[in-house]
Amino acid sequence: MPIIIPVSIFIFVVMGVVAVYLVICGGTGGVNERLKQLSNQDRKTAALPKESPVARIAEKMAEPINRIIPTSASNVGKLRKQLLFAGFRSQNAPMNYRALQLLSLVVFPLATIFALMLLGRPFQGSMPWLLCGVLVGYLTPRKLLDSLIDRRQHELRSGLADALDLLVVSVEAGLGLNQAIVRVSSELKAVHPEISEEFDLVNTEIRIGRAHVEALRNLAERTGVDDLRGLCAMLIQADRFGTSIARGIRVYSESLRTRRRQRAEQAAQKAAVKLLLPLAVFLFPTLFIALLGPAALQLMDAFGGR
Repeated sequence: MPIIIPVSIFIFVVMGVVAVYLVICGGTGGVNERLKQLSNQDRKTAALPKESPVARIAEKMAEPINRIIPTSASNVGKLRKQLLFAGFRSQNAPMNYRALQLLSLVVFPLATIFALMLLGRPFQGSMPWLLCGVLVGYLTPRKLLDSLIDRRQHELRSGLADALDLLVVSVEAGLGLNQAIVRVSSELKAVHPEISEEFDLVNTEIRIGRAHVEALRNLAERTGVDDLRGLCAMLIQADRFGTSIARGIRVYSESLRTRRRQRAEQAAQKAAVKLLLPLAVFLFPTLFIALLGPAALQLMDAFGGR
């Protein structure tokens, strides 16, 4: 029976992976403890969720890869910043991401082997497919994180214009900056939840005793959006020099709308170039067949009749 050999190899690989995990996860590594210390030191948010059973399982899964491939402090800081950009503020977020990387590197090759067994492919010539599975497993978490970062930053940019308009109205109505931020956060919770959540975190940090400057800088570092970074810099300067906050926000809102219009015009100009390849591949051949097809058939009949 030719299927016995692939099934045996699959079972051996699974048992080998489980055995390696049981051996390596026997104790507590120094790298893991150092990552926890860095997470506690670099934490910039006011309220973080409690550790869940899923997070503890992910942390256990991440211990082997942290021991086999130790992570430097600079890489941990860079990864934590990228996870903050994507909206993951938990102190266990780097551990969970490392566990996802490890799980992806194991699952995709095993799924490739299982698919090859179902298709009846010989195992000797399946090495390129296995390498493709390893490559997909390596790239999938990175691409997924980049996609989440782009989506969240786009949502923040989309909701910032409405937030600035409401912030201007609130400040000009006599509210202070803290009360205006609370008002914006509560009013935009249903329409723009991302920007509402960020403003709510700023208000929470101010309420627990952090200075306005530090809370605004944390907002800029936490989101990674240039428009929000410029807004925070403007508010910090207005608070430092005592200028009118409402006038500064109004001017910044007008410049922000100008930049949004310029981005839309730039995207519209790029659309023609992006549509060129699909038109050349799909539309033009069909158009040529519709226009020249009858003439070609008539020529074939004419020359065939002779």
